[in-house]
Amino acid sequence: MAGSKGSKYYDIFLDYSILLEHKQLGTIMDPYKFALLRSIHEEGSLKLATEKMGISYRKAWGSVEEMEEKLGFKLVNRQRGGSQGGKTELTDDGLKLINSHKELREEFNKVIKEITKKFFRELNTDGE
Repeated sequence: MAGSKGSKYYDIFLDYSILLEHKQLGTIMDPYKFALLRSIHEEGSLKLATEKMGISYRKAWGSVEEMEEKLGFKLVNRQRGGSQGGKTELTDDGLKLINSHKELREEFNKVIKEITKKFFRELNTDGE
C-alpha cells in the first residue's frame, strides 16, 4: 500500500525487475526465466514445472535452451522418461544461479522498501 486509505495512491505499488543481460546478446534472463528455473528445481520435472506455471512445454524448453546458449553452460540435466518417468534437474550452475538471484532479490527488497516508503511519503504530502 502506497498511501493511507482514501489517498489517490492507495492502490498503487512500485515494482521492479532484475534482468541478467549480456553486452552483445541482450537479455538472458528475466523474471519469467528465473521463475521457470525455480519451478523446475521445485518440481524436478520440466513437464510439471510447465503445468504449474501454465505455459507450454515447447516454450519452456526453448527458453532453457536459449538461456544455456547465451550463458555458454548447461542449466539443467534432463533424463528422458521410462518406467519411473523422466526428470529434469538443475545443474550446480543452475542451482547457484537461482539461489544467488533469490538472495539478491531479498537484499534489493530490503533497500527498495525503505526507498519506496520515502517516495510515497513525499507523494502523499500536501506540498508542505
